[in-house]
Amino acid sequence: MRNPRIYQDLSWQIGDIITLNDDAFGHIIRVLRLQQGDAITLFNGRLFDQCYGEFDAELVNVSKKQAQAKIVGFTQVNNESPVNIHLGQGISRGDRMDFTLQKSVELGVNTITPLFTERCGVKLQGDRLQKKVDQWQKIVISACEQSGRCTVPTVNDAVSLNDWLKQPTQSLKLNLHPRAEHSIMTIPAENQRVRLLIGPEGGLSDDEIQQASTDGFQDVLLGPRVLRTETAALTAITALQCRFGDIK
Repeated sequence: MRNPRIYQDLSWQIGDIITLNDDAFGHIIRVLRLQQGDAITLFNGRLFDQCYGEFDAELVNVSKKQAQAKIVGFTQVNNESPVNIHLGQGISRGDRMDFTLQKSVELGVNTITPLFTERCGVKLQGDRLQKKVDQWQKIVISACEQSGRCTVPTVNDAVSLNDWLKQPTQSLKLNLHPRAEHSIMTIPAENQRVRLLIGPEGGLSDDEIQQASTDGFQDVLLGPRVLRTETAALTAITALQCRFGDIK
């Protein structure tokens, strides 16, 4: 069985001893029942010797309230896709948004922006919205721990669809549309950066689709069936990885 793999938002060098945060302590010591001297794997999403990777570590100074880890080695990891995908995801209800974020990270997405749209059924603002964004970022981190990624995708602050559409970018802009004329698999395969727009439950309104087109988004088709929002996002990311990325 592989060592537990834990993200820590800290900088370190080989030989350093770091204190694990409360979430890591609870998982490693209270849930997994690891003890002093046991091996774990850490990553921090930062460059080390000009590359990304993960660190071998050993548990030290374990007590009832905290634990530390000694950094003992580094292994370079090259599992990031050559295509950079920024997912603009219409906010959906309940666990659907959580599921979409988790699985999109496993499939290699790099950036996620939650979007308020006309048919978005989630009404959040202020502190409640910030707590939700923080929760989504934790889901992303957990997906990186599970999937072996050493870079951590960013969950941006939630914005209106109109604001996101007008952000400057050199990326290829794609909008899934069930009545589009062109398949996502026919896009010329030289693109390395993609902005992917996915609507919420109920999809985007006609006005929103028209606005996306006006702002340079190309309508593309995944197939003859209408997909739920979470299915659409994950199928589209998979198709993009097959077309431009590292799913063969």
